[in-house]
Amino acid sequence: MKRTLLISILAILSIHTFAQDRVTGKNFATRSEVLGQNGMAATSQPLATQAALDILKKGGSAMDAAIAANAMLGLVEPHACGIGGDVFAIVWDAKSKKLYGFNGSGRAPESLTMEVYKEKGLKYAPFLGPLPITVPGTVDGWFAMHEKFGKLSMQEILQPAIDYGNNGFPVSEVIAWQMNDDWPRMQDIPGFRQTYMPNGKSTPQKGEVFKNPDLARTYDMIAKQGRDVFYKGEIAQTMDAFMKKHEGYLSYEDLAKHEGEWVEPVSTNYRGYDVWELPPNGQGIAALQMLNILEGYDLAAMGFGSAEYLHVLTEAKKLAYEDRAKFYADPAFNEIPVDYLISKEYAAERRKLIDMNQAADEYPAGDIEKGNTTYLTVADKDGNMVSFIQSIYDEFGSGMVPDGLGFVMQNRGQMFNVQDPDHFNSLAKGKRPFHTIIPAFVTKDGEPFMSFGLMGGAVQPQGHTQILVNVIDFGMNLQEAGDAPRMRHTGSSQPTGSMMTNGGALNLESGFSYEVIRALEMKGHRVQFSVGAYGGYQAIGFDPINKVYYGATESRKDGQAAGY
Repeated sequence: MKRTLLISILAILSIHTFAQDRVTGKNFATRSEVLGQNGMAATSQPLATQAALDILKKGGSAMDAAIAANAMLGLVEPHACGIGGDVFAIVWDAKSKKLYGFNGSGRAPESLTMEVYKEKGLKYAPFLGPLPITVPGTVDGWFAMHEKFGKLSMQEILQPAIDYGNNGFPVSEVIAWQMNDDWPRMQDIPGFRQTYMPNGKSTPQKGEVFKNPDLARTYDMIAKQGRDVFYKGEIAQTMDAFMKKHEGYLSYEDLAKHEGEWVEPVSTNYRGYDVWELPPNGQGIAALQMLNILEGYDLAAMGFGSAEYLHVLTEAKKLAYEDRAKFYADPAFNEIPVDYLISKEYAAERRKLIDMNQAADEYPAGDIEKGNTTYLTVADKDGNMVSFIQSIYDEFGSGMVPDGLGFVMQNRGQMFNVQDPDHFNSLAKGKRPFHTIIPAFVTKDGEPFMSFGLMGGAVQPQGHTQILVNVIDFGMNLQEAGDAPRMRHTGSSQPTGSMMTNGGALNLESGFSYEVIRALEMKGHRVQFSVGAYGGYQAIGFDPINKVYYGATESRKDGQAAGY
């Protein structure tokens, strides 16, 4: 009774959460799309967007601007990203009219084995401390992609972030909230307090000017000395000494061996649009699997926000995430049936399992993992477009900040299964963990249509799918597609193998009517409400007729889309 009353109150309140006085567009849209002819950048923080535009106006390429924005985000959004983490990208090269994929994920330390976990009596990898740290792949990714698609020098590209690191910047609202939400569990981890709690009491508040001269110095070394200073030089030596001092496993040798990998993006065609993702060890193909299943339904007739649409969307997610838990892992260690998983034939078989009147609770399921990431996209005057995503995984990653370097080390190794050696995603020497961060790209008739992404752990494939359905089936523009209220289903299987069998929970943002909520509950969905865990979306679309870029950034973050 109490729960029903709470749902009723929340639903009534949700109806009145949007400004409804716009003369154009949907009532939930926060603003219009941003238009530009010569270049466009969309990131989760305005200073990063401005850094990207400045690089474009200097004659830099979309890749130069993406790296500049990413470096800036590592400074201004440090709980979510930074050079202690990994990077993935999909790049549209206008000259060759081809997409290129880059997998910049780092590997497990050679000295870290399942026996270590057994000796420590641990069944799961922890989130904090030295155990979940894997090789950071971002800097290598910067240089590999810059070599192929860059124009300006790395000094020019990194200088905006260097200057802001030395001079300081005012911390923006959402980022300040997220940093303050996390610091209590980090404050005693080596290096964290010195770097991110300058007043000794907390992380910076909204509007407080924050400096990180250590990170500025690190960026300057990278700009002047190149990639190898990070993997074989002074920075690598500092990380190695820090890990040894704190009983860590990442070593100089692990860093020196690292190389990212150019990969072929994979795709499915959804109602005439080719949707591109990167293959595992990431989770991008889950979005392709979901789209293939949904293609069998007339979603446009169901209507946005209807109980029927939300039902089939949720069931498609459950089916795709069952495969995600079983198969998605490092392809160097496993034979992963990617082509079969993203085939129309397989989707047709899986679709037969969906009951339109009843939510399934028999799919293998487990608690969804957390994730913190930053996504950005940039396009230049020559028609090149970059879909770029970078992460340290959880909020502030491992919490560990090597002495004097100004960045936190990622905790991506937390994703490994450390109990079952036969699991696809089991821990092994030099193995890349299952990865949540996924850039996306859409082409139509061989031309770029849309570069987009959505940060937020395992919500990402669900978010990708909803964005595309909003655009393709429901006719929304890029801004509306991101601002529209979202669902996220939690409780499906995850690569660590932990399971529940209650069908999970369907979380809904404000904006869905009580009639829809009631209809979903009648179908057996366990509806819940949560705030802030629905991702952070950025997008750039391209109009090939007028040669105009369309930029969008959603209201859930501090972001900005801007063009010229």
